[in-house]
Amino acid sequence: MSTAPRRTVRRGLLAAGGASALVAAALIIPATAAHAAVVCSVTYQANTWNEGSGGGFTASITINNRQDPVNGWTLRFTLPSGQTFTQGWSANWSGTSGAITATNASWNGNLGTGASTSIGFNGRWTGSYSSPTAFTLNGVACNGGTGPTTAPPPTTAPPPTTAPPTTAPPTTAPPTSPPPTGGPRVDNPYVGADVYVNPIWSANVSAEPGGSRIANQPTGVWLDRTSAIYGNNSPTTGDMGLADHLDEAVRQDAANGSRPLVVQIVIYNLPGRDCAALASNGELGPTEIGVYRTEYIDPIREIMSRAEYRALRIVSVIEIDSLPNLVTNVGSRPGATAQCDTMLANGNYVNGVGYALAQLGSVPNVYNYVDAAHHGWIGWDDNFGPTAQLMAEAARASGSTLANVHGFITNTANYSALREPYITVDSTTRQSSWIDWNQYNDELSFAQAFRQRLVQAGFNSGIGMLIDTSRNGWGGSARPSGPSNASDLNTRINESRIDRRIHKGNWCNQSGAGLGERPTAAPASGIDAYVWIKPPGESDGSSSEIPNDEGKGFDRMCDPTYGGNPRNGNSASGALPDAPVSGHWFSAQIRQLMQNAYPPL
Repeated sequence: MSTAPRRTVRRGLLAAGGASALVAAALIIPATAAHAAVVCSVTYQANTWNEGSGGGFTASITINNRQDPVNGWTLRFTLPSGQTFTQGWSANWSGTSGAITATNASWNGNLGTGASTSIGFNGRWTGSYSSPTAFTLNGVACNGGTGPTTAPPPTTAPPPTTAPPTTAPPTTAPPTSPPPTGGPRVDNPYVGADVYVNPIWSANVSAEPGGSRIANQPTGVWLDRTSAIYGNNSPTTGDMGLADHLDEAVRQDAANGSRPLVVQIVIYNLPGRDCAALASNGELGPTEIGVYRTEYIDPIREIMSRAEYRALRIVSVIEIDSLPNLVTNVGSRPGATAQCDTMLANGNYVNGVGYALAQLGSVPNVYNYVDAAHHGWIGWDDNFGPTAQLMAEAARASGSTLANVHGFITNTANYSALREPYITVDSTTRQSSWIDWNQYNDELSFAQAFRQRLVQAGFNSGIGMLIDTSRNGWGGSARPSGPSNASDLNTRINESRIDRRIHKGNWCNQSGAGLGERPTAAPASGIDAYVWIKPPGESDGSSSEIPNDEGKGFDRMCDPTYGGNPRNGNSASGALPDAPVSGHWFSAQIRQLMQNAYPPL
């Protein structure tokens, strides 16, 4: 069983505040020459923010092919004066100002009739903002048709952290289909239900002093290798495979009376898994998307769809730490890695997530929740919107639709505090080293705001959020009891914060952490549940290199002597010593988590 490293990537635009605007344009592209067979629509949307006499923007472009199939495409347009291109995704980009060219990636070049693809980029602007008004696709000019298919919102539109605009999404977006009929899907699967208790985890924690106090709590079952589907006798999962867990869930369901039962399964085996860290690397190489589909996802779907499991509510948590890496750890970003650049270029994260959503979403009693990182990773303006757009792209990939996503989960296997009651995020506190210009400082406010941004990206307005609270309690003697009155800003923030990590980019076996809120249904607006998806007591990664046959490497962020890297501000790792391989039982950690639990045990 593997865990998911988290990292902070400082936003590149360090001016405080600024209004945000959503600007949209859609154009019909007809053939203008006898030999041209291109007819398509292009939708250009930009989220902008102000910083002095200029600001930044994130542009999302959807290309929809309306006539003959296109095998390879080139999109060209001109940025208005004062605008510069800084970083793009889902295409090969050239140009920094004026003429901009985007050519297809290896995985999105073929557009059949009616097919679409989404690409995007970040940019800067000075003076006043305006959107490009002319595009060409494969040399065909965007200068005809009926004009915009959606009216541009006013430039005073609210930022993504507020309620999304009430205008309909662009008509060029692929249609979404309703969930499969005949299934017992409900709006929130956790309401009125019990949740599966993994007997292996329960036995492990019961063997620890005081562990019986939490042994009845529900946790996630992680399928972090193909062999985990069938039972692989690992130190944590024993010989129980997916069908064994679902059989046990049926028994627990029969024993709890009329209440339904939720069982939480983590889908975690993408090709090139976790391209920005070593502790949770996986068994599949970057190009093994076919193996992922046929040997991993397809067997999981077959088992989940069996008639004997139809009464269960199966929550599938989709691919921890995948899509956000394609926004924050690529190109010229400080945390970029060659592996993340590879996974962005080959499209196997996007297509793998889309395939998992399509296949599992076709099972009527499966509820898909996609991993959405955490506030200390994508809470900055230039990460927030692009991540939501990329998730919408993945949800439309490999035959999936947005309707296959029931919700999202934040803070999986991470330590970000649920609430920071003694700190208000404003133009002053955002300047502190701890907040570092982020728009958010705790998981609840981030999850609620990101939900709104996801709806704005096209997801159903009824989507719900999960928050992993398994290790974010931060109780014990170090927990502050009130706000600090220190005059120095950094001192005041550090003395007031609940999260006691050295840096928000620290993710591995954090010293001083405690159990958080117990799993609870519908605890706050927009939140389907607080959950313990990461089983407390299972290591994030080994403190030193330990040979293993699970494909898991040694990451220095798990070494308590490590001095850090750009992703954690070159800070000490804050990791506990003597940790085993990721996913293996770590007694010292679970004892600390129980000692520092908040609310206390």
